[in-house]
Amino acid sequence: MSKKVLLSSKEIQIILHRLACQLLENHSDFKDTVLIGLQPRGTFLAKRLTDLLTQEYGVKEINLGSLDITFYRDDFRRGDKTLEASKTHIDFLVEDKKVVFIDDVLYTGRSIRSALTAVQSFGRPAEIELLTLIDRRFSRHLPIQPNYRGRQVDAINGEKVQVLWDENEGQDIVYLINE
Repeated sequence: MSKKVLLSSKEIQIILHRLACQLLENHSDFKDTVLIGLQPRGTFLAKRLTDLLTQEYGVKEINLGSLDITFYRDDFRRGDKTLEASKTHIDFLVEDKKVVFIDDVLYTGRSIRSALTAVQSFGRPAEIELLTLIDRRFSRHLPIQPNYRGRQVDAINGEKVQVLWDENEGQDIVYLINE
């Protein structure tokens, strides 16, 4: 097994600022926009972007939520691995809002399909966009593409992308792992 650094901490910070600016360009005051981090890993990215937008770019208020998609997954009852649910925290309506799903890695697209179903429990959004730190473009099973991407990675099937966050693992770094 070999590990290659795809993104260092400094590169992640640069990408976060670029993504925040792209969101700001398309949503300006965020009055009609909500950000939803997909549990578990997308929540770290969503929180970081929200903090950047409010503290460094002067956005007054952003509705930030987290969505657990465990029970909406198409592989929920498949295999021997027991899936563990996380918490959903959405204390606002998504009805007629622009929703931005945020996740760390876009791989097959199945998690996003699950999120599209799960969010319907909270209302009918006006539109839904996708922001992802890493886009594994050659791995898609469904026709899902990000509106905002930090970095596009051409990883083949035997390779895995691992994103570590300072809040969870004690450092910001993205690896490409060849198993």
